[in-house]
Amino acid sequence: MTDANRLAIQENMTIYQAQAQKDLLLSALGTTDNLELDLSRVAEIDTAGLQILMLVKREAARGGKSLAISGHSSAVQQTLDFCNLVGVFGDPLVIPAGA
Repeated sequence: MTDANRLAIQENMTIYQAQAQKDLLLSALGTTDNLELDLSRVAEIDTAGLQILMLVKREAARGGKSLAISGHSSAVQQTLDFCNLVGVFGDPLVIPAGA
């Protein structure tokens, strides 16, 4: 296991990529105690993408590991804010009011 592992998601996080991304993220989590997801290139995220993020977060907690999200794209910021999930991920993200 490594101390930290950074994984950049290069495509949208929608129902169309859900199964492949679920497998990728759970596999990546299995190789590290600290997984950092770079979501700066995610142009679109839907409820399937949110479910995957929440699943990986839950599995990390269950295994005593940590999951952090960095490089939030505008779509990720807006979706997390809209769904009131910014605090769930505990990430240092500031979303301006009215954005």
